[in-house]
Parts: sequence; structure tokens; C-alpha cells
Amino acid sequence: MCGLAGFAGRGDRGDLIRMTTALAHRGPDGDGFHHDPDRAVFLGHRRLSILDLAGGHQPFFNEDGKVAVVYNGEIYNHRELRAELEAAGHRFKSDHSDTEVIVHGYEEWGEALPGKLNGMFAFAAYDAVRGRIFLARDRFGEKPLYYTQQNGVFAFASEVTGLAAHADLRFSIDRLGLQKFLAHGFTPAPNTIYAECCKLPAGHAATYDLATRALDIHRYWRFTLDPDESLSAADEPRLAEELKHLFFQSVQRRLISDVPLGLFLSGGVDSTASVAAAAACRPADSIDTFAIGFSDPSFDESEHSRRAAAHYGTRHHEQVLDLETAKDLMGPVLGRLDEPLGDASILPTYMVSRFARARVTVALSGDGGDELFAGYDPFKALLPARLYASLMPGALHGGLRRLADLLPISRRNMSLDFKLKRFLGGLSYAPPFWNPVWLAPVEPKDMADLLVDSASIEEVYSEALACWASTKSANLIDKTLAFYTNFYLQDDILMKVDRAAMMNGLETRATFLDNDLVAFCERLPARFKFAGGKGKYLLRKALRGVVPDAVLDRPKKGFGVPISRWLRELPAPRGDIAGFKPGAFNRLWCEHAGGEADHRLALWSGLSLEQHLSGMERMRGATITAGAA
Repeated sequence: MCGLAGFAGRGDRGDLIRMTTALAHRGPDGDGFHHDPDRAVFLGHRRLSILDLAGGHQPFFNEDGKVAVVYNGEIYNHRELRAELEAAGHRFKSDHSDTEVIVHGYEEWGEALPGKLNGMFAFAAYDAVRGRIFLARDRFGEKPLYYTQQNGVFAFASEVTGLAAHADLRFSIDRLGLQKFLAHGFTPAPNTIYAECCKLPAGHAATYDLATRALDIHRYWRFTLDPDESLSAADEPRLAEELKHLFFQSVQRRLISDVPLGLFLSGGVDSTASVAAAAACRPADSIDTFAIGFSDPSFDESEHSRRAAAHYGTRHHEQVLDLETAKDLMGPVLGRLDEPLGDASILPTYMVSRFARARVTVALSGDGGDELFAGYDPFKALLPARLYASLMPGALHGGLRRLADLLPISRRNMSLDFKLKRFLGGLSYAPPFWNPVWLAPVEPKDMADLLVDSASIEEVYSEALACWASTKSANLIDKTLAFYTNFYLQDDILMKVDRAAMMNGLETRATFLDNDLVAFCERLPARFKFAGGKGKYLLRKALRGVVPDAVLDRPKKGFGVPISRWLRELPAPRGDIAGFKPGAFNRLWCEHAGGEADHRLALWSGLSLEQHLSGMERMRGATITAGAA
């Protein structure tokens, strides 16, 4: 992994150095710069060396120096593409740099290049002949890329903090972006919480014309369910075998590295399957696995990771996260995030990344399995929700919500009262809103009580509504799969893992997000993903005999974090948060601390926002305010 930054227009080398310095944690092994004074184009790069340690320095140029690339990621099919490009007449100067494949690939295929790449990536290609800058981001958004166009500057960077380091760029809070963050727990692309800044969505590319200053953005790929309904139960053995082959192939592709590599191991289906596949490719006793436990037993799954490691014989490493450690991490981790995040598992993810980085430079994760194979709890809620919504009168529903609010508040992981209140909260809205509201730190009806401005629910959830409408299948499982793969995976899970790992100079690779495996999932009907009230139906079938039955049959617990109890034991923040009504956040804090309500998700999101803004203000030396409504 690496960090990239650049701009065209106003600015100088000092701006570029500040931008790349803000990204130094993403690339601690070196830096590189390029300036074209004729076009006022600046490119900068911070490198974390993974492949071709001697020959992968960036910016990377073609033979005549007219195409320059800065790039972050890994291309798993770079050898195949290299052979294809050499056959077309391109000459490579590096031994096996995947960056050079992007350089020559852009020369050969132009804007069609991103669709040919199997991997995770964000890159910028400066084309001096055509007078343009071409940006692209991988299919699921494993690698981040932000951009802004203001004050005579077009700038881009791996993180918002990279953009914020440019002296001529300004940032103010976008009030709709703030509401989207609080309504999701993440900010769906292309939005950010800043009015002047956007993130390039996953599966998109952009071309900036230096002469006209026009920016053209287009989608080159999107996860689209197109199930083959002709498949039947008779096809199940064949499908299971194909899935097993594709998954093992995906893991094998992600084992390429010139530096030490390990795996995250929670003991759940996805991470254990990843270890099983890795152990089929190399001796298990040469594989390092890493896990985080919790001092709170209702959240701790470290026993399962130890059993899985023992089953395969890996070199297993484990740490425990308690309240005192969490207190120490909250400020530094949240303050370094370039976007606020309502997912408290950023803390253990940061901790396991720091722990792993002491021994390896690359770690494989099982991210993507829950989204592709319907592994989350909301999939179990869909059938009861549909029945409830068809039978329950609105007035009676309101009464049930009030009764549920009287239930004692539990601090345990995924307690009954927590799940029931979430379930009923979502069902206060039409089906297209169920998935985002079930995740929401702040329910739409409560937004006006907290924020200075509040938009309509349709505006706040516009991306989720568009996704629901564009999913051809009427099946609720398929519509929910589309939501989780296109939004939650990109803007929460992958964002969280990227930032937590990159803060520690660690590269992570998601074992389920391989092009061939994803294409298989796109054509697989929902009944092979969710059946008998359980998700990952075909995946579990495919892994029988490879992963222990105890792992495959154990209910999913999730990477829960005991924030409800932690927040009750922390002092309330001082002052108000930009965009919030005076005293509104403090009121939530007092209600939670006093046991009157469970505001864990809203409070964590507010803390994340507060710490993020404080970090940005320290870096910029100026207060960030809310923009006009």
C-alpha cells in the first residue's frame, strides 16, 4: 500500500511536500515527486514497498517520459497483463513491478485499463501528450481516492488530510454530508462531510482535462446481481466445488509478496477459510495469524481463533483490548482518521494491525464474505420484517415501539433489547429504508432534534434508494445484498480496514474480493446464499471438510466492541460539535450515562466526528465550520 497525491494549477513544490507528508504513514519506505512546469502539474507518492523492492519507485514513467503514474494497491493479475503487453510490443524496465503494468496498460488501453485489472488500486496517470490526468479506483473501493476542484486547483489524494495540506484549498462542513454520516455511520460515496471535497466512488474513473479544466467521471464497473434462476438443487455439488476452487484461487493470488505476510484470524467462517486456503499453498507452521480478544467475555472470541490456529498449526499471536487501552487509543486513532467513522471496531482493527505490523508487512483479511454471501443478521430479519409490515397496523406499531423502549438496557453484545429496538425502528419506514435505518446511529426522526439543519429522509438516503430501485430482482435478499456490497462494504468495512492498517504501515488484502469469485456471486441465486434461516449456505457447503464443522455451524457473532459500557465510564466531551444544536450532544451523553437510553452508536459517531475535526483543525491551524444550509 502507498499514499498518492497531486494537483494541477495553483501551488508549488511546498504544497506537494506537505500533501505527501500528511500521507507518510501510508508509505514509510520512501517518497517521489514530479513537476511539469509547462502544465503546472505536480505528482507525489509515498511508498510502502511490497513487490519489486528495487524497481518499483514512483512516480513511474513510460519510455519517453510522457506518461507518469502514481499508484496505491496490488494488481494480482499483473504477470498475465505484463505478458499481454510485451506481446503487443511494450518493453518493461522493472523485474516484476505491478506499477509498470499500469503505465504500459494505460498506453495500450487508455480509459479501458481499470476494467482489465484484478486487484485493489487507486491511481493517477498524467498524460502529457493528451494534456489530461486520469484517475481510477478499484471495483469495491479497497483503496481510497479523494478529489477537489476549487480556487484554480484540481487536486487529488489518498486521504482528505492530503488535500487539506494544500495551502489554497478550503474546507467547510457540508450539512447534508453530516446528516448522511449520522444516518449511516459512514458517508456514502461520492459524499464526504466536506462541501468542497468528494471521494471517487468504487468502480469509477475520472478524466481531468488540463486545457478546459473539465472533469468527466464515469462508472466502469458495478456489482450487479444477475442470478441464473435455472440453477437448481441438483447443481449444488458442482457449484460448491466451483466456489471452493475460486476462493482458494483468490487466496493464492493474494499471497504474492516480497515481504513477510500473515493473516487476521477471528475464528469465524471467513477468516478461518482464508487460513485454510493459505495452508493449502504453503506450510502452515510458516504462517503467522493474528487476533484480538476483549476483557469483556460477552464480546470476546479469542478462544475460537486459538482453536482455529491450533487446528491448522499456524504461528498464532494474540492481544487483549480492555477499557484502559481503549481510552488510550480513542483520541489518537479517531483524531488521525481523515473521515469520521461510526464503526467502533476501528479500535480493535487498529490494534490487530499494529500488533501484526511488528512481524509482517502484509495481512490477509476475510472482508467481503458477509456482503457477498448474506452473512449479516439483517438478512435473518427480512422475512419477519416483511410479515410484520404486512400485518401490523401503524398505530399498534407505535405502541410496540414504546413498550420496547421500556425494556431494561443491556450492555452485552447484540443483546435482545438492542436488536428488538433496531428491528422496530427500521420498520417505522418503508422497505427501501430498512437496511440503512437498521444501521443508523441516528434515526431519521431524531435528526431534527440534534442538528441545526435537517434534510428529508429521501435526500439523506438518496444513494440507498437509488440502489434499491436499480436492483432488478424483487427478492429482499438480493436488494439487501446490493446495499451491503455497494455501500456498507465500500464506505465502512474497507474504509475502516484501510485506515487502521495504513496508520501502522500495514497492507491488507480482502480474500473474497477477487474478480472471478465476485462474478460467480453475481450469477448465484439468493437461495444459494441464504437458506434455512442461515447465511453463507453454499459457502459453508463448499468448505465442509476444509474448515472445522464447529466453525461452520457456530452462529455469527461479529466484531462487536463494548462501547456501550465504555461510554458510560468516560467523561462527557466539552463544548458542542459543529453542525449540532447547542447542548444536543451533551443531552444524549447524559441520557446514556444515566441508563435512560442506549445511544451508543450516536455517541460513538459524535466522538469520531469531534476527534476528526480536532485533528483536521490542528493540521490546518484553523477552525472548520459548518457551511451554509
